[in-house]
Amino acid sequence: MATFNEMVNEVKTNLQGYTLKQDRLTYLNAAISSVATTMTVGSSSNLAKGTIEIDDELIWIDNFNSTSNTLNVAPGFGRGYQASTPTSHAQYAQVTLSPSFPRISIKKAINDTINSLYPKLWAVDSFTFTFNASQTTYALPDDLEQILFVSWQTTGSSKEWLPVNRWRADGMANLATFNSTNTINIYENIQPGRTVQVYYTTTPDTLDNNSDDFADVTGLPESSQDVVTLGAAYKLLSFIDSGRISLTSAESDLADSKIPSGAGANNSRYIYALYQQRLNEEALKLQDKFPIRLHYTK
Repeated sequence: MATFNEMVNEVKTNLQGYTLKQDRLTYLNAAISSVATTMTVGSSSNLAKGTIEIDDELIWIDNFNSTSNTLNVAPGFGRGYQASTPTSHAQYAQVTLSPSFPRISIKKAINDTINSLYPKLWAVDSFTFTFNASQTTYALPDDLEQILFVSWQTTGSSKEWLPVNRWRADGMANLATFNSTNTINIYENIQPGRTVQVYYTTTPDTLDNNSDDFADVTGLPESSQDVVTLGAAYKLLSFIDSGRISLTSAESDLADSKIPSGAGANNSRYIYALYQQRLNEEALKLQDKFPIRLHYTK
């Protein structure tokens, strides 16, 4: 069961490769608060002015002292740099100097991918209500997108659930009347007082905390986790080449001799093709698991 933190690490590892490009790392010698403007780190060999990353926070370092291994944060904008959130950090927390792919960017790419999956991939939820012989229309949850299946529980020891074959969904119901824009009309002879259950599709929820479980929070199948990591990877790879635009001519010639211009875009297209392939495979799985069920609207 993959967590948000594990997915971020997987995307970062896949983007950096295992040996070619590794970020420069050190660690905090002592814990710091969310407003601290100085910090000491374990090693002075990698100290530099610029962006560092601790946990999910980006910090801009204005200057440093290589003798005391002390980093001084730029006043005003230094903490919570680039819209990250200033937080406290524990002793020995990892410090990444000039991260190639900041965690805040990877998390955004993961959630952007989750948001883009619907309607190809969807989460499944259910809602129950008690049938009333004098009532035809029942309110459904606001997050409902499409109804998959409707059934009702019979009386007796068998506890059997029978399909409801006559129903009509309304996604533009009167909000003032039903407190929801989603309703269902039941046109079947169900025993009064019995429970009716509606299975429906809904858009997947995004991840927030590092400990969030992918399947539990999003509602997507566990097998679709790699679809999301591939989607996040191609989104981030798309902007690799833009970092070369500002290079001088001599630097460009040196870079082009090792990594051709456009390599990032080419890799992004390759990852995108893998993403589309896995997305279609998972979509077919969902369609097989929840096939279209015929029903009458009256």
